[in-house]
Amino acid sequence: MNTVSLSPSAADPTDPDDPNRSWRHVLGRIADCARSVDRAPGDVTLVAVSKQQPWAAVAPILEAGQRVFGENRVQEAQARWSAQRAGPLGADLELRLIGPLQTNKAADAVAFFDVIETLDRDKLARAIADTVQTLGRSPRLYVQVNTGEEPQKAGIAPADADAFIARLRREFGFEPEGLMCIPPVGEAAGPHFALLAKIAARNGLARLSMGMSGDFETAIRFGATSVRVGSAVFGARA
Repeated sequence: MNTVSLSPSAADPTDPDDPNRSWRHVLGRIADCARSVDRAPGDVTLVAVSKQQPWAAVAPILEAGQRVFGENRVQEAQARWSAQRAGPLGADLELRLIGPLQTNKAADAVAFFDVIETLDRDKLARAIADTVQTLGRSPRLYVQVNTGEEPQKAGIAPADADAFIARLRREFGFEPEGLMCIPPVGEAAGPHFALLAKIAARNGLARLSMGMSGDFETAIRFGATSVRVGSAVFGARA
């Protein structure tokens, strides 16, 4: 978990040319927002979305203390993080897969990631379960819910989420850690975060991965336990 506790001035701007400064500013915003709704800042984990970012942008915040990172693709993550895994910080790193996972990549994902946030179908659950049996290693799992029911987006439909979570427990022996969602672009995020929180509550799930650079403070107000922030830390991807 990211254990750095910083409270920079609210006037400290995001600086795409200085990821360390921007990272500290985002941590301060997370802490301020959590306190505003009577939550402890430590209850919200910053997942720094390092996908497609140059290592020159990632290295400063890794060195400064950030330990939880999100990646979209298995092979890209392996190329970026394998050497770090083998280094002195390897035991403290937490790598999360936050992009869609193909079943033929499930074995690599289970072997490499600490958390898979995009479990959304039975076929993928079976592939993960088979690999867990083979490797004797199980990443923590989140169910991705397609709260906007967008056809182009991954995730289980909200109406199917309860039954899917029940099958994960009954048929695969999984106990998901929480739920994840990505609200539709152009819609207010709050109702989607509220829907995800309701699904989690009625299924006894305590963790909510929701909120990105443009809406993570709203997500915290609706109960997010982790926020996935990329451009507010690193600037826009090339």
